Amino acid sequence: MQKIKGLFGLTYKLYIAVVFFVFALLFYPFFWILQLKQSWRKLGFKIFIIWSWMIRIFCFYPVRYKLRSPLPNAPFIIISNHSSYLDIFLLHSILPQQPFAFLGKAEILKYPIVRTYFKALNIPVYRKDKSKAGQALVHAQKAMQEGWSIVIFPEGTIPEENIPQMLPFKNGAFRLAKILNTPILPLTFTQNFHLFSDPTQWFGPAHPGVVEVFIHPYIPTEEVAATSADELSKKCFQLIEQPLREAHPQLFKNL
Repeated sequence: MQKIKGLFGLTYKLYIAVVFFVFALLFYPFFWILQLKQSWRKLGFKIFIIWSWMIRIFCFYPVRYKLRSPLPNAPFIIISNHSSYLDIFLLHSILPQQPFAFLGKAEILKYPIVRTYFKALNIPVYRKDKSKAGQALVHAQKAMQEGWSIVIFPEGTIPEENIPQMLPFKNGAFRLAKILNTPILPLTFTQNFHLFSDPTQWFGPAHPGVVEVFIHPYIPTEEVAATSADELSKKCFQLIEQPLREAHPQLFKNL
């Protein structure tokens, strides 16, 4: 039975890859034109919303909002647990109201086509180069001043084991929030890790299913200003983790 599940997971991952790249190729000419002018780039964000909806529809991932709190005034910093690439693929259709950019690892720039999409609207972080890593924060500040919200996964990467338990949060998102005195919007995805596991895990789980998301109450600028980055990190970690503990108590029983 385990081998059959693994084979189905591999087949389904290949299917998702086909869907992803078909729409990437279809949208590429429109996106290439829109990125030519700075003022057109927010129209490019709308392409990502459509693309995200196509993933939801053609890969059979309906979204259920377990909690849907009001959003703060833009711009703001969006943070989330990170256990699957679905966290990225679906976020544009989950939060279509406010254009945002991902602050993400520069390794993604190695992939053709995806590289063009990423560089145009998102901010690469060169984690092995401290000077370039600092530049990423400067670019993030500039983007927010231009009205873009910023998405940061505080774990820094998808954990390699014990998912959905989270890795300790890095403080970059919280320091940036304090520097710009901007609200923080925490999200939790409770099921993505087994709906679509890391593609490098060839026979890891992947199947259709309901994506459950919690849009938590945002942390207002007054609290951001009055709280240290460490305290904000701790509060957000606990807030994001709680739905994971409730959804998967058996996976947290030893903590």
